[in-house]
Amino acid sequence: MRYVDEYRDGDAARRYAAAIRALVTRRWTVMEVCGGQTHAIVRFGIDELLPPEVSLVHGPGCPVCVTPLEAIDRALAIAARPEVTFCSFGDMLRVPGSASDLLAVKSAGGDVRIVYSPMDAVALAARRPEREVVFFAVGFETTAPANAMAVLAARRRGLRNFSLLVSHVTVPPAMEAILAAPGRRVDGFLAAGHVCTVMGLEEYHPLCMRWRVPIVVTGFEPLDLLQGVHMCVRQLEEGRAQVENQYARSVADGGNGPARAAVREVFEVVPRAWRGIGTIPGSGLALRAAYADLDAERRFDVSSVRTREEIECRSGLVLQGILKPPECPAFGTRCTPEHPLGATMVSSEGACAAYHRYRRTETR
Repeated sequence: MRYVDEYRDGDAARRYAAAIRALVTRRWTVMEVCGGQTHAIVRFGIDELLPPEVSLVHGPGCPVCVTPLEAIDRALAIAARPEVTFCSFGDMLRVPGSASDLLAVKSAGGDVRIVYSPMDAVALAARRPEREVVFFAVGFETTAPANAMAVLAARRRGLRNFSLLVSHVTVPPAMEAILAAPGRRVDGFLAAGHVCTVMGLEEYHPLCMRWRVPIVVTGFEPLDLLQGVHMCVRQLEEGRAQVENQYARSVADGGNGPARAAVREVFEVVPRAWRGIGTIPGSGLALRAAYADLDAERRFDVSSVRTREEIECRSGLVLQGILKPPECPAFGTRCTPEHPLGATMVSSEGACAAYHRYRRTETR
């Protein structure tokens, strides 16, 4: 994509909305599975352009939001150790654990650093061999290749003071869990384009066949999303269930071969807990046995850390598309970006944060 304005053209957006209105004959619920898409929908009012028959709901597409409370508390325990330099992307620093967050650990004297790539942490470990350098490896398939490359680089350089605290999750098993839940209300999906840039489309075909739901791989700009909704509704109206690629300017059917190979080399598929949702089988990535010596959870013996979710926070229902943020009793009162009960309010991709930023006055 060379320009942005062409994907934010108001006249074109209204034409897409009119085409959807002309197409729809019954009620449909479509879920986007990406926090970036959620923010674009709320910011640009995409849902408000659609006919009332088409409802958009928000799924578990924010990687920060679904990182389990136990993983945050384990990160806090490691980051507080005097010999550790704990590295993370900036969006994790204010995510609340059970009693604190990484920013509070940093304020109390912990060596917590924001980095822009896991390779920055590898370079830091090479420069500071006397420090234990830990990188907090969270996210979906989009961040897994870079973290895999960091592991391979650390092994190649013989770094014994570098490790990863891994809390990776993958998208298709979460979609399957939503489809299998009692009282399912999702008729079709807008899949995250950046995930498919890495992984391609093949993992979505079995979901389409098994559950008879259309899945449209979609970009992140207003016209991307409106075209994706149009493609999804057209399938639903025609009784089809296929994987379609709206984001063809970035996504190839086979994804990124070298990136996928690096992920397969370093990580294996495991069950993973999702914050507010619970454990989803086969939805996580963990370091393979060959790289167990780079596993910070084992190195610092924090696997015994167990915590309970915040009872008042309703983010689990938001992440499953059952509840919209303003429907939570704590939204905008007891839960704000300054004092969040859950990660969906503090994350830059969280649905609660999107509604609080762009629609707070409308929901009072």
